[in-house]
Amino acid sequence: MSSFQLNLNPLKEPLGFIKVLEWIASIFAFATCGGFKGKTEIQVSCDKGAENKTITATFGYPFRLNEASFQSPQGVNVCHVDWKNYVLIGDYSSSSQFYVTFAVFVFLYCIAALLLYVGYTNLYRDNRKLPMTDFVITIVATFLWLVSTSAWAKALTDIKTATGPSIVQELKPCSIQGTLCQFVSVTSMGSLNVSVIFGFLNMILWGGNAWFVYKETSFHSPSNTTSQGGIPPPTGI
Repeated sequence: MSSFQLNLNPLKEPLGFIKVLEWIASIFAFATCGGFKGKTEIQVSCDKGAENKTITATFGYPFRLNEASFQSPQGVNVCHVDWKNYVLIGDYSSSSQFYVTFAVFVFLYCIAALLLYVGYTNLYRDNRKLPMTDFVITIVATFLWLVSTSAWAKALTDIKTATGPSIVQELKPCSIQGTLCQFVSVTSMGSLNVSVIFGFLNMILWGGNAWFVYKETSFHSPSNTTSQGGIPPPTGI
């Protein structure tokens, strides 16, 4: 195996430069989704003219909303209801965790690939298997970015619905005569929208990079492989 020799030239080429962009984009993808914390608030009053009390349900990644119970102000019994027994609706952990976990794996793979590009340039280009493996992983990653981001985008739409004004209709205490519930607010989900955008951006980056990785494989023209330091084609007898 070749020894480590730092060579920054691959970073000036599309192969390495786009890999850096993929590394950065993967960070934004899992950070904007995995670090989210939010809450939805509802005002409740038991009798006309009575002071409104706010109950709050806190939720966040991995978005198991069915475990996010409502909390009343400390020391206050709102309408004689134990609000801890009532939760938001839905479990979206599978989509969010798939998206974040995949983004983390991509982040780690980009580090390994960049290390190979800049530290073992000759080994990468003189070996038929490494570029081919890189190409297959690039194609698979492009497809998985599409799948994971699409699933997460659908889950995000459902999360917005489950934490929005419709939750008032789902709370049984709010249907009791004399109890008035009014939706107040829900934390802005702008960062989650950004996570979806970066998911599709990653898909575009990986899909575009597939061509440059393909050029390093033995499938590309033999003359191009030779000019890039690859194994030259066998000569005739």
